[in-house]
Amino acid sequence: MPLRWYTVVVDCVDASAQADWWSLVLDWPKVYEAPDEVVLIPPQALTQSDSVPPMERGPGLVFVPVPEGKTVKNRLHLDLAPLAGEDQAEAVERLVGLGATRSDVGQSADVTWVVLADPEGNEFCVLSPRD
Repeated sequence: MPLRWYTVVVDCVDASAQADWWSLVLDWPKVYEAPDEVVLIPPQALTQSDSVPPMERGPGLVFVPVPEGKTVKNRLHLDLAPLAGEDQAEAVERLVGLGATRSDVGQSADVTWVVLADPEGNEFCVLSPRD
C-alpha cells in the first residue's frame, strides 16, 4: 500500500515570516496559521481538489517553529524550476531581490543549477527551465 506524500515540513525560527517568504516565491496561498504551524498549499488544491485523485495531489509546505537556528547544510532541499522558455537568471535575481542569498554547498562552477538559501539559511536550487 503506497502512502501519499502530503507535506514537506520546514523547521524555522520564525514560521510566519518563512511562510510569507515562500508564499511570495511560489505564489501559494497561506491556508492555515497558528502559533505552532503555518501551511501553504498549491493554488490548484483550492479549486481542483475534488477532481484530482488524492495520490496525484501535490504536497503542501508546513512551517513549524523551533528554538534553534539552522547550523549545517540541509540533507533535503527543494528544487525549483522556471517554466520552459523562461530565464533562469531572471528567476534567481527575483529570489535574491526577495531576500534569498547565494549559497556554496560544494557545487562545481559548471553545474546547470543555482544554489540559494532562504532568509533562514535553508538551501534550495533553481534548475534550468523545464516543463
